[in-house]
Amino acid sequence: MAEGTRTVPGPEASVNEKLLFLRENMVHLTNQLSMPIIEVALVISKYIRIVLDSLQKAAIEEGEELPEVLLNPVPNDSESTTETVSGIDSFPLEKLIGRIDQDRIDIFDTLVRTILNESQLEFVSALREFRDWEFEIRNQLSEVSSPGGLFSPLSLDDEF
Repeated sequence: MAEGTRTVPGPEASVNEKLLFLRENMVHLTNQLSMPIIEVALVISKYIRIVLDSLQKAAIEEGEELPEVLLNPVPNDSESTTETVSGIDSFPLEKLIGRIDQDRIDIFDTLVRTILNESQLEFVSALREFRDWEFEIRNQLSEVSSPGGLFSPLSLDDEF
């Protein structure tokens, strides 16, 4: 193993170690590939849907309910997203989807799936992490004023 190379934490590792590994690798890859907001959003929304569905099925089987904090996105301070962004609502969805880089999405998707599976990260923790990403994506999407803005690279603060 090369010096400086880290492997996916095993199932016995702490939740914090697994989450840190997941976030570090996701941030590194999105920065390295200059992934557009729309592509990151597609992958994150996919995993939110998958993890949330699994948690809801388990809760139903156990006769329990999931807390609202897991069921809904993290509230945004400026919830002015109900306004339609000029230009985007009239842009054909097929054109947007046709411009995404499926290879880049597949690489990001594979990274997330591999870390989740190999580390056996608990779904509640994974969902909270994905909700943090969703919050960042929504904040950046709220600033988009044209369809081209959807293809701007996701920008994450150093504190993220």
